[in-house]
Amino acid sequence: MTSPFRLSRRHALALAAGAVFATSALPRSAALATAGARVPSRGFNLPGWFDRDDGPAPATATLEKLRLAGFETIRLPVNGDLVSGGDLATLRRIQNGIRDLVGLGFAVVLDMHPSGELVAAFRNDPRAAGGQVLQAWTALRVVVADLPADWVYPELLNEPPMERANWLALREEITATLRASCPLHTLVWGPARFQGIWEIADTPPLADDNQIAAVHYYAPMAFTHQCENWDASPLARIANLPFPAARETPRVNQLLSRLRAAGDEEAANLVEDELSAPWTEARITSDFADLARWSATHGCLVMLNEFGVLNFCVDAASRVSWVRAVREAAEANHVAWTYWELDQGFGFIKSRQSVEGFDGAMIAALLGG
Repeated sequence: MTSPFRLSRRHALALAAGAVFATSALPRSAALATAGARVPSRGFNLPGWFDRDDGPAPATATLEKLRLAGFETIRLPVNGDLVSGGDLATLRRIQNGIRDLVGLGFAVVLDMHPSGELVAAFRNDPRAAGGQVLQAWTALRVVVADLPADWVYPELLNEPPMERANWLALREEITATLRASCPLHTLVWGPARFQGIWEIADTPPLADDNQIAAVHYYAPMAFTHQCENWDASPLARIANLPFPAARETPRVNQLLSRLRAAGDEEAANLVEDELSAPWTEARITSDFADLARWSATHGCLVMLNEFGVLNFCVDAASRVSWVRAVREAAEANHVAWTYWELDQGFGFIKSRQSVEGFDGAMIAALLGG
């Protein structure tokens, strides 16, 4: 007697996700198509859900509104400390959350986002800290393996907090760990140590045929991080810096005068250093042209999976102008993107729990229009 055909959970989810996407009336695909591969794009980061205990999930209605607006990808930070022990309830919560996102038509970049404790561990004992990352992926790969490879993209380690040579070695170990269970998933990785767009230049791609290199872009930091409030950085004392800007811009001169009148040479010097050459749309475009050249040279797909402006004291028009300039530069150079982030300091909606409070100007800057 012939046994009945049984559909695995993985294949069932893939078919369901495909059906959701096939019936969508949205204007673009969920990923940039390059050389036959799919690169997740037109997205946003969603921290604060799986990178801490009992993080709040976004409301389904909010996600549906974002999907209908045209967002197609969610980069989902996960705290390795929470999964490295293999707690089944935690792993199940992550898996169910990703399934829900895919069911709504979102591609998901699953980002191993180290905690502050793990970053400190890398300073003290990089080898032991790397072992913790491998342990976390050993637990989490079980989740990834049961999710559709064309919708879920594991990202090896956010902003690898180590020297380049150490990261390249650990990158290979993480890849081997994931490939043991996930042979078909596209792997995402970024350069050490800040994942900055400038750090990709001397970083080789993985020895793997299915990969995406991911970079971050927050330049100039004096603009994108002005009034930040989580450490003692001079960025916390910079306010109302515009974009575009040059050293001779009147508002820049006013800011420098105010800082120096207060005796804050550290903050004033930071502004002057970052504006030693004007920050304009053309300069941003040049940075992404360099990234495109690296991609072409190495035959490696690329994405920008973090960029954003902190919304504490920046003027709204400058914020929108910078976001639009970065998004357009990325797209002009065939670079996929996900914005940092949805509803916290850099966000463009007030709350993941509500369909109210969407910033229309920011959404237009991100999606066009």
